[in-house]
Amino acid sequence: MCVAVPGEILTLQPDGTAEVDFGGTRRSVSLALLGDAAVGEFVIVHAGFALHKVDPEEARETLALFREVLGDVIP
Repeated sequence: MCVAVPGEILTLQPDGTAEVDFGGTRRSVSLALLGDAAVGEFVIVHAGFALHKVDPEEARETLALFREVLGDVIP
């Protein structure tokens, strides 16, 4: 089982990657499996690849639930 945290795309790179913010932690993520993506969209990532986009409101609700359960672990 995998617990996926939604990440927000901050920047798109010419090499097909994006800088994604996961509650204050930023990672470079491949967009090769996603098709299209835009800055400000939320994605679910596994093993360094964005798998699909998540509705922004759903992503914010999920992040709020994680904060409620984990406290200060997720900003």
